[in-house]
Amino acid sequence: MQYSDDHIRNILQRTKTVAVVGVSANQVRPSFFVARYLDLKGYRVIPVNPGLAGQTLLGETVYGDVSDIPDNVDMVDVFRRSEAVPPIVTAALARWPSLQTIWMQIGVTHPEATAEAEARGVDVIQNRCPKIEYQRLFGELRMGGFATGIISSKLRR
Repeated sequence: MQYSDDHIRNILQRTKTVAVVGVSANQVRPSFFVARYLDLKGYRVIPVNPGLAGQTLLGETVYGDVSDIPDNVDMVDVFRRSEAVPPIVTAALARWPSLQTIWMQIGVTHPEATAEAEARGVDVIQNRCPKIEYQRLFGELRMGGFATGIISSKLRR
């Protein structure tokens, strides 16, 4: 899964509203941290988590399923295991005929769900994080002292 920097940059620039599926209310969980970061960057983040449905997170109502969201979204960011992706993609495509992007987080891929979305003209990014890509493409990794061009979670000694 290779994506050009221009392709990812275009997605991040055109996106205004993101549904984050599998977001946690636990502030140390990656899903919360990514959702909060996107919110701080000016994206409207709509949280989706059936266990938190009806609560408020990051100033937005949490929905139990993407099909419950009353507003349009540009991107669905999936923080779920790969096997959970197909029903999320199917529901998102049914809910938003003009959906622009399905984004699957690091470690999340699903070829069949990707094919379903791409057949509808939806851009799909797999096994990437929008927070990391935003930081990489818009120069923020350098602000933290990271200018190696390599992104890894492995401890280097």
